[in-house]
Amino acid sequence: MFVFSFEKLEVWKEAIELSKDMYKTTETFPNEGKFGLTSQIRRATNSIAANIAEGTSRRTAKDHKK
Repeated sequence: MFVFSFEKLEVWKEAIELSKDMYKTTETFPNEGKFGLTSQIRRATNSIAANIAEGTSRRTAKDHKK
């Protein structure tokens, strides 16, 4: 099975776990917040992993500067 380079990063794995945890946590939110706050939290945590994956595809040394 092919594995992308970002899938080997511990920080990406932790971001995926955070996202899973937030989905479980937001399931317990009251119905009034389901469409506002719940959606925003879920999108934000998914964005962390997506940004890490996107960042690994950058090619220049300037992009990978620490």
